[in-house]
Amino acid sequence: MKPIQKLLIANRGEIARRVMRAAHDLGIATVAVYSDADAALPHVREAGEAVRLRGNAPTDTYLRGDLIIAAAVATGADAIHPGYGFLSENAEFARDCAANGLTFVGPSPDSIDRMGSKVAAKELMAGAGVPVLPGLTIDPDAAASAIIEHGVSIGYPILVKAAFGGGGRGMRVVRVAADLLDSVASAQREATAAFGDGLVFLERYVEAPRHIEVQVFGDAHGDVVHLFERECSIQRRHQKVIEEAPSPIVTPEIRDRLGAAAVAAARAIDYVGAGTVEFVMDQDGEFFFLEMNTRLQVEHPVTECITGIDLVQLQLRVAQGEAVPVEVRDATISGHAIEARLYAEDVPAGFLPMSGPLHRMEFPAVSGLRIDCGFESGNVVSTFYDAMLAKVIVWAPTRDAAATALGGVLERAQLHGVTTNRDVLVSTLRHAEFRSGLTDTAFFERNDPTVLGASHTNAAAHSVHAAVAALYAVVHDARRSPLGDAIVPAFRNLGAQSQLVGYEGDAALQVSLAFRRDGGCDVVVVDGSDSELLATFTATDIALSDGQLTCDFDTVRRTYSVHVVGATSYVDSAIGHTAVRELPRFPIPQTHASVGSLRSPLPGSVVQLHATIDTQVGAGDVLVVLEAMKMEHAIRAPYDGIITSVPVSLGQQVETGTVLVVVEAGR
Repeated sequence: MKPIQKLLIANRGEIARRVMRAAHDLGIATVAVYSDADAALPHVREAGEAVRLRGNAPTDTYLRGDLIIAAAVATGADAIHPGYGFLSENAEFARDCAANGLTFVGPSPDSIDRMGSKVAAKELMAGAGVPVLPGLTIDPDAAASAIIEHGVSIGYPILVKAAFGGGGRGMRVVRVAADLLDSVASAQREATAAFGDGLVFLERYVEAPRHIEVQVFGDAHGDVVHLFERECSIQRRHQKVIEEAPSPIVTPEIRDRLGAAAVAAARAIDYVGAGTVEFVMDQDGEFFFLEMNTRLQVEHPVTECITGIDLVQLQLRVAQGEAVPVEVRDATISGHAIEARLYAEDVPAGFLPMSGPLHRMEFPAVSGLRIDCGFESGNVVSTFYDAMLAKVIVWAPTRDAAATALGGVLERAQLHGVTTNRDVLVSTLRHAEFRSGLTDTAFFERNDPTVLGASHTNAAAHSVHAAVAALYAVVHDARRSPLGDAIVPAFRNLGAQSQLVGYEGDAALQVSLAFRRDGGCDVVVVDGSDSELLATFTATDIALSDGQLTCDFDTVRRTYSVHVVGATSYVDSAIGHTAVRELPRFPIPQTHASVGSLRSPLPGSVVQLHATIDTQVGAGDVLVVLEAMKMEHAIRAPYDGIITSVPVSLGQQVETGTVLVVVEAGR
């Protein structure tokens, strides 16, 4: 193996930035690749060179191995790091790298092949003495009766799972036989779209298991070690949300057995590089092989935090032929680390991925904090890729301290623009179940995400923040006048005139401001829909600086951060976060959609259309299936009725708010 001089990173966003940091620390030059939608992302700017991949769909850009290799050759790169996306587990891509004289930073193609199929991997692991769960593969041409028989032989509940890929895509939990065929078909479509292969298999589903994974590392000299376990049980849609290391439930004895099983799994395929062996653990503490990811995982920072080892640098060193160093073989656990995945998503809408501008993303600085992110303030979250904004990680001496600090960081973060899952993360980190360490993959089944994800900012705080937004706007405009501070806002000889500002946001609010000669302001906030009085207070000692307003509301002084984007004001303070949009004084009449219109909740493509005009439907019937951000979203009839309009067609791209179907009730 030869030293790496220039490295192309075949991934995007935070993955690319993470690999670049490690490469630059080792003195290795870097090359980025980017799609049209990602041209403004930080990873493009931070690389020494960047190559455009025309288009936006993953299959046209980041998953095009031939384009990636061509970019490496064109820029003179001598190695490719596949990130921790799907190319990292593509054996043919690894072979093509070698054929073009490029070092593939990862395991051998043969090792990838042996773990590429989850079905074959389970058989191999069973032969290596690693405990596995029973399962059966579904032939793509299998008859419905055969699939039903498979279900009966395994027993319910059943997990339908894509044989290739991961990330929770192509995965369905089936609890009754009547849902099996539809779940298999849906999983096959999603797997085909995400991984290019629709093969799925059935596996006995362990109810409320814990998801434990072990970090392994092997070198070309035959040495394989493990770097302890991670707990990844807090999940939604089979995708991890909160990860931590070490697991709060794993004892030293279980840790030894887990580590031995993971090392045996890696040795069985002559593994070289960073890998992750995933296990499912039942309520009795028994664990079973789930899969082996032949790559670095998204949650690897928690392992780095408790061991002090840079796993990406270690990958690069091993790829250059170095042996696993002594400090890695002798690694120990220090403290506790927790990672929260901050997503652009609407939790009450069922963790619906969101897209749009990210006006601001800033986090408070605390000891032990690490932020891995692919976006920065001003970027746009597109509809083409995963909606994760950032990984927010905190290390502390104890688990309780780490959870407390991480919850505080997220709560105080300024996140403006797209809707995020911040509130559900904070609630989970502070939940009694989580703090006790008694977590499992059914956490969100027992604890309603809608309740957990409810805003931590109460109605009284929204009233205060609306008043702040109005005060900031009026005082800011007054300061821009030639007289500046020399005149009270809205001053008249007979006294300042009350000013009225209407807002919409979490609630419709109307703010009245009456400035006094002494510089104070009497504030009244009423409900914009029924004029109910919500709050009255006097603002004094009003001080304005760029992006901040400090004042006393009655007897309490606070400093408020105010970020104005167009007609929207984002207000952050010690009492929470509020976004309000100022209503125009003379609104233009809007055209409203017909009663019964079902609108698209997000931008996407119509991949199934089950709606026909004049067809009778029942409440809950699936009328349209959208594909967005590599996932399917079903649009269902809200009540019994008849379809009166279908303004979209199969394959059509639609935007948020597009009318998909109109259902007239009661006919």
